[in-house]
Amino acid sequence: MTDFLLFCKQFSPLDEHILQILQQQTTTKTYSKGEFLLHSGETCKYLYFINEGLIKSYSEKNDKEFIMRFFAENVLFSVFDSYITQTPSKFNLVTLEDTTVTLIRYETMQDLCKQFHAVETFFRKLVSIAAIKMMKRISEMLEESAADLYKLFIEENNGIHQRISLGDMAKYLGITQQSLSRIRTIR
Repeated sequence: MTDFLLFCKQFSPLDEHILQILQQQTTTKTYSKGEFLLHSGETCKYLYFINEGLIKSYSEKNDKEFIMRFFAENVLFSVFDSYITQTPSKFNLVTLEDTTVTLIRYETMQDLCKQFHAVETFFRKLVSIAAIKMMKRISEMLEESAADLYKLFIEENNGIHQRISLGDMAKYLGITQQSLSRIRTIR
């Protein structure tokens, strides 16, 4: 919980009173490796802050898995299209390790945004950064080679590539495991 509150304070200025309320309104839950936080077709009801562990966001089509993102410690995220509109998600969230998360319910965040302008600003910043990261991911997928995508991922993700299976990394890059092996040996 301490990491979550520190994240909130560093992300956007929130006074101690708001942080106390926020702390009272969150829950912390531990998931085992391979456990789903969200299944495709369900509505995303939470913001998730990862205290410890690793999660992937992915969709499936024609028995093919497409990995959108990986989330590791000290990240606050959601499946924002589902969360904001309260409609079914096209993405799954599954743990790749035993994972502990702090959860904030949709209704709680809506109430806090109505009560406190600072929380509304915090949430707006969170959604804005998520949108920017999503546009960056899409742009990279369209414009970069798999080798350049791999290099960018290694540079920007603090060593979490060592915690991700080669199969998942290949799916994230949109290539085969054999192609990933070639890229890794060249690098």
